[in-house]
Amino acid sequence: MNIVENIFRDADRRAVALVCDDEEISYGQLIARVERAMVPIAALSGGRVGLDCPNGIAHVVLALAIVRAGKCLVPLASELAAPERERVIRETGVSAIVDATGHLRDLPLADDPGFSEEALAALNPAFIRFSSGTTGTSKGVVIAHETLLARVTAANRGLQIGPADRIVWILPMAHHFAVSIMLYLLHGATTVIVNSHTGDDVLAAGRRHGGTVLYGAPFHHALLAAEGSGLPWPTLRLAVSVAATLPLQTARAFDARYGVPLSQGLGIIEVGLPLLNLHAAREKPGSVGRPLPDFQAEVRANDELFVRGPGIFDAYLQPWRLRTEVLHDGWFKTGDLAHIDENGDIFLLGRSHSVINVGGLKCFPEEIEAILNEIPGVAASRVVGRENARFGAVPVAEIEARDPSNPPSAGQMATYCRKALAGYKVPVSFQIVETIPRTASGKIQR
Repeated sequence: MNIVENIFRDADRRAVALVCDDEEISYGQLIARVERAMVPIAALSGGRVGLDCPNGIAHVVLALAIVRAGKCLVPLASELAAPERERVIRETGVSAIVDATGHLRDLPLADDPGFSEEALAALNPAFIRFSSGTTGTSKGVVIAHETLLARVTAANRGLQIGPADRIVWILPMAHHFAVSIMLYLLHGATTVIVNSHTGDDVLAAGRRHGGTVLYGAPFHHALLAAEGSGLPWPTLRLAVSVAATLPLQTARAFDARYGVPLSQGLGIIEVGLPLLNLHAAREKPGSVGRPLPDFQAEVRANDELFVRGPGIFDAYLQPWRLRTEVLHDGWFKTGDLAHIDENGDIFLLGRSHSVINVGGLKCFPEEIEAILNEIPGVAASRVVGRENARFGAVPVAEIEARDPSNPPSAGQMATYCRKALAGYKVPVSFQIVETIPRTASGKIQR
């Protein structure tokens, strides 16, 4: 089974598949471009091909060509530093890299890539993506054609995307292509690619092309909420927020500006989109909602969140571990800490590895950041634990000011935090920084 064949088989060739800047191509034109691009790729001897290409129509064509040719797609994100890039190439054992022009650069095949070629091939892999690596070492996640199809089918039972939809796309394809873009193509929608993150450009594209769905990170939603023209977005029906915790002030400001609540979801490269806040996005913007129809979720001991459902990844590449070796009786341990309220809505508390233990009392950076981000003058914040001889660790904060020439004072911020947080959660220091470092998907780097 090849998932791209499914897309081609079911496509209305006259319908618009992709829009980028002033270029618009139909599904028929997309199929023709993919079939041309796949010819040299299919002739490669190795099983995995790297893709080094920015967002755009070329990225979609080349990614589909790699997968359609029976090769496993390995995206090479543009923000990777040279050592990170080399690690991805080395650990996946790619045989060639394709750039934005379609040029192929052959690479020597490793004698021993560190995993069994036979075991990997037996999975029918479509895609290997490294996790974002916001903490610790990222992992190579292997997803098979069958798994990918099950995943996007399950996600769309909640999203309900179809041929009438035009999705405004602003996230990096190197991180999100194999699930999101594949889902849109498989269900006959139009993807409007916007190569700008500014609120006015995204809004202009949404209005010009009749965008019905917005899929982005809180960073993008905040810029859209602050867009000052006052122009409406009348065709927008669904706005999904993923990749990072959604600040309440961003959710409220976006809803007030466009009249559409932000539906926060939990996207996991190993699982897909198991949770999405569709029914209570306006009433509970801080929730990631409930499991989508084919999924289940449980909060177990120590507040750890487990999920199960279709489309869970097939293997970790290095070191090689099959899905069955990772799951707990079919459940995936997400690494998130959460609680479920009386109505069954799930709220994330933080990541299990980011908890700060202050003299035996636990606090979560995300909880503290949510309060800091409410302070007038604070554009963004990052809280981490710093070693302390007396307490073991204490929270410290970095602050990105809205007006760098007039940042909020440490006293102002501490006073605000003391009114909303227990004393041990109040940061012991506040450092003003130029920018809070983020991944390409908008996650805060920790």
